[in-house]
Amino acid sequence: MTVRDPQAKPPCKGCSADVHVSEKQIQRILSSLHAHPDQCVDDEAYEQRMAACTACPSLSYGTTCMHCGCFVAVRAKFIEKGCPNPGHPLW
Repeated sequence: MTVRDPQAKPPCKGCSADVHVSEKQIQRILSSLHAHPDQCVDDEAYEQRMAACTACPSLSYGTTCMHCGCFVAVRAKFIEKGCPNPGHPLW
């Protein structure tokens, strides 16, 4: 039986602690967005969004938002997406 650390962040709905996404996988997803530059923020806005996500306590596994389950590196790229933090969006 596994005992969970009560101080640890809970995994996202439908996820378990052994679910991780590599940087290579994230880069593959992001590279597919190059075909749609009109839907993506510029590099400066992207870096600002990623800095906010990286500092957010709701970031899980270094890749996943605990509010919506998205990969933050992908969500932060889209112009029409915002921070899903309820009541206090960070970007």
